[in-house]
Amino acid sequence: MFVSFGIKDAIDILLVAFLMYQIYKLMKSSGTLTIFSGVVSIIVVWVLVSQVLEMRLIGGILDKFINVGFIVLVILFQDEIRRFLVALGSNKSWRFLYSLFRKRSETSKEKYIVPVVLACMNMAKKKTGALIVIQREMDLFTYIQTGEMFNADVNARLIETIFFKNSLLHDGAMIIADNEIKAAGCILPIAHNVAIPKEMGLRHRSGLGMSLETDALVIIVSEERGSISVAHNGKLSIDISVEDLQQILSGEKEV
Repeated sequence: MFVSFGIKDAIDILLVAFLMYQIYKLMKSSGTLTIFSGVVSIIVVWVLVSQVLEMRLIGGILDKFINVGFIVLVILFQDEIRRFLVALGSNKSWRFLYSLFRKRSETSKEKYIVPVVLACMNMAKKKTGALIVIQREMDLFTYIQTGEMFNADVNARLIETIFFKNSLLHDGAMIIADNEIKAAGCILPIAHNVAIPKEMGLRHRSGLGMSLETDALVIIVSEERGSISVAHNGKLSIDISVEDLQQILSGEKEV
């Protein structure tokens, strides 16, 4: 049995193990681990019956069930599959390869950081609620379309004006891409199946939901507490300092 086992087989096993581990982490974070365990159990039984024991009748039934079940799983776990692909695409190794084809100067890349940090600091002091989305590699045009679209330079006073309590756009999210404010008053997906503190409101759930759906970095300024939080890749850092915010935006620190 092991005479023909070679390096290719070892790589094959390692790749399957890595894939299963990533799926396990994704299911665990989304609260669907029980369903995932059931699916794995069915696959194990299918392999045992069809390949090992070679039971034709029940094996044929399970074959049909697996074929149809795969389509059902894609529909059932479409959100989780999307998050997995986003997480895979935002991996540092892949982003390094991507940067070889798309070069951006550090000066241009960090142009928006200072006005965003300054605006967040002022809004936190005044307890002005805000939701700011920073586009990374994944295009956010679908979400940009849900708000009022305009192209404007990133300016601290403009950001504060948009999120002023009497502004018509203060309840939605602002999206910044390519060093420009692309839209404001945007609607973001809300995170439902995640455990966050009860005192966190709709802004925090929207920010976390956006970070689960995309690779964007989301800044949340709390209207009730006057604190700053950041969401990225499904993680939420609460009550961070202005210095921490600047380091996260510049890539010196992770969420």
